[in-house]
Amino acid sequence: MDENGKKKREWIKTAAIIFLAVMLVLTFFSNTVMNYSLPEVATVYVEPGTITAKIRGTGVVESGDPYEVKVTESRTVQSVAVRAGDQVQKGDVILYLEEKESEELKAALAALDEAKKALDDAKGAYNDALLTGNYTDQDISAAIGNTSVSAYRQQLTAAQNAVVPLQTTVDQLTQQIGDIDAQLKLEQSLLQSAQDRADAAMAAAPSSVSGGDSSGLEAAVQAAQTEYDAAKQAETVTPGDAGLQAATAAAKKKLDTAKANLSNYNSAASEVTSRSQTITNLNSQRAQREVELYNATKALDEAKANLEALTSLLGNKVGLEGFLDAISDAQDVVNDAQAEVDELTAKSAGATVTAGISGTVTSVNIVAGNTTSPETPVAVLQPEGKGYTLSFSVTNEQARRLSVGDRAELVNAWRYEDVSATVSGIKPDPTDPGQRKQITFDVTGEVTAGQTLNLSVGQKSANFDYIVPNSAVREDNNGKFILIVESRPSPLGNRYVASRVDVEVLASDDTQSAVSGALYGYEFVITTSTQPVEAGQLVRLANN
Repeated sequence: MDENGKKKREWIKTAAIIFLAVMLVLTFFSNTVMNYSLPEVATVYVEPGTITAKIRGTGVVESGDPYEVKVTESRTVQSVAVRAGDQVQKGDVILYLEEKESEELKAALAALDEAKKALDDAKGAYNDALLTGNYTDQDISAAIGNTSVSAYRQQLTAAQNAVVPLQTTVDQLTQQIGDIDAQLKLEQSLLQSAQDRADAAMAAAPSSVSGGDSSGLEAAVQAAQTEYDAAKQAETVTPGDAGLQAATAAAKKKLDTAKANLSNYNSAASEVTSRSQTITNLNSQRAQREVELYNATKALDEAKANLEALTSLLGNKVGLEGFLDAISDAQDVVNDAQAEVDELTAKSAGATVTAGISGTVTSVNIVAGNTTSPETPVAVLQPEGKGYTLSFSVTNEQARRLSVGDRAELVNAWRYEDVSATVSGIKPDPTDPGQRKQITFDVTGEVTAGQTLNLSVGQKSANFDYIVPNSAVREDNNGKFILIVESRPSPLGNRYVASRVDVEVLASDDTQSAVSGALYGYEFVITTSTQPVEAGQLVRLANN
């Protein structure tokens, strides 16, 4: 019994030792396995140092002295003759406009009509005052001399009555001439269309056809008919031959084309003759109306002059200064309105917008079918010999290391030819004037407005408290940051945790960056890792 109990106790002791040994081994290996499952990171110290600052930025090239092409009235664009990047000379066409009255011209014509009506009203009031005013016969007799008052008033009434029908005739003839001009424009457009169709039919004929009329096309039809008849005859002799059938089909197609060309030509030529005769008749009518208008206008001017002479004769004597002043002011308004109409009419007659300078088209802001606006340029030109500018924002600390005149280098300079950039201005950034500066560069060389350039500038060395490798600087939606390694004790030894520190990059060179943030110096900063690492994640140190 004692022997059995002793053996049992030894077995329990042995089992306990084995259990503890196994647990110790499992604990050791679990720690080792976990360590090898963690991302392995390479680290360096955050330490002070010197950087030859290279301030980098990206900006869009803009014209240094842009020339805006504007249309001063609202017109519909027929077509655009240039594209961004095109070189133009002064006088080159930028846009083609539809030939019609602009909204400004319509408004000016309405204003002119209103001004003329106001002038007629002022003259009517003056005449009424002369005829019905409280003037003694002695006053009027003194003004008109030996003519009796009743005779003078009859002359004045007759002069007034003579103006009205003459003015109506002038207005009617002017309208008729305008209608004829509109019809002429339409007929000329239709004539040109018919002529183009006739030319197209002639141009579609075989090159062997000679002659500039239907005789050549008729000859082409006859030749095609002969060719078709021959092919058809050959096919009849040897029915079922695929080659002959193809030849017959080709000859038939050629014959149909020749007939279509002849038909199109005859139809278009007939229309050309008809339209030409119509245009001749319209021009004859217009010439006749112009003679009538000339005569009517001359008679109207004489009637108005007679009326004004009669009215002024009396008005100047009896002191109707107020009426005369009103007439004079109304006449000034008419003159100004007429000048505006004349100017806009001249512009409406021209159907093109041209470049006012020589240069490069940097942007086109309108397309065919759009309506121009006096406030918005239709295109922008970069004048010859004028440079470009580019700007981007930097921190105040970065700006302190720059000076006007510093030359910048282009990132990926091999992609550009003969391009240089020089700092031309340093001023507060309008979006954050207290913390940032806007750096402006003069850019020369083979660039165009709207092009994006990456620049680096600054050659001055500076000392910084915190220097890290460029590979240590990371960025997400919240900004730039670095990951440092912090040691935390555990029952199984020290653990290493990645912690985020938000930073601002103050300067960089090709390998290192100077940063500012919640740092004390000599922290371990992660530069590379075998797996992606996030803040709060356990890591293992390389060679650990």
